[in-house]
Amino acid sequence: MSNLAIRTEGLSKYYGPVHALSDLSMEVTPGEVFGFLGPNGAGKTTTIRLLLGLIHPSAGRAEIFGLDCHRNSVEVHRKISYVPGDAGLWPSLTGEETLHLLGRVHGKVDEDYRNELVKRFNLDVTRKIRTYSRGNRQKVILISALMTRPELMILDEPTTGLDPIMEHEFRHCVDEAMERGQTVFLSSHILSEVEAICDRVGILRDGRLIEIGTLEEMRHLSALTIEATFVGEIPDLSKIPGVGNIRQDGRSVSLQFTGSLKPLLEMLAASEVSELVSREPSLEELFISLYGDHQVPKVIESNP
Repeated sequence: MSNLAIRTEGLSKYYGPVHALSDLSMEVTPGEVFGFLGPNGAGKTTTIRLLLGLIHPSAGRAEIFGLDCHRNSVEVHRKISYVPGDAGLWPSLTGEETLHLLGRVHGKVDEDYRNELVKRFNLDVTRKIRTYSRGNRQKVILISALMTRPELMILDEPTTGLDPIMEHEFRHCVDEAMERGQTVFLSSHILSEVEAICDRVGILRDGRLIEIGTLEEMRHLSALTIEATFVGEIPDLSKIPGVGNIRQDGRSVSLQFTGSLKPLLEMLAASEVSELVSREPSLEELFISLYGDHQVPKVIESNP
């Protein structure tokens, strides 16, 4: 058995001439919260389907805890739980009946923890699924995944439809899972969510893994963000090599910068600056540097 939670090697999926995923090689260690990011069509869903054994790889292999995801899918599913962004549930069942059924399908449930989760997510389990909002249906799926205390949770847009309070509760549950040594593989469009809970991040583009590492490591791939507030005349900062994405709001100017800071600091020192702040880029700014504004994942608005 491998000591890795997830291992892919040259994993690829082709649909005729379309390469949905090409040569994906990555490793996720036990107890890690791993963020899996990329714009729509990048190959995230294809990767998850391959990990779940739902589709056959065109080339390469994927393993979960040393088990081949396709050949040993039954054994793999005993070790994992999966949360889709929007699951189809049985409309005539109540929330309680649905949780019971999903628990029987998995085979093991921590019933005390399940009851605790129902209270924490404020879910009325006596109502039928057809009366639930999208957010309440998502709560059912989240609770069903968490209550089995799996070794690995594969989460695809897990907070879709949740309000901010429930999103915070979800993050708390992920922290608890990590403390117990569980592994989390998280695909999300909510960059603040990924930034808050993930240890490492992998970024897909056009079916290929283009970057992987900790947020600290990946921030060095993008420009430093500089924000300055001027009292006097605002100089033409665009003349400085390495300066880009300049935005002005009244007397305040923000920009992104790469390269040697010396010429920029010399120009700022010659100007009348009342406030100067520099910071490493956020995950959203990293996405802008990789994809451009038009492909940055949009934050999904929460619905009750």
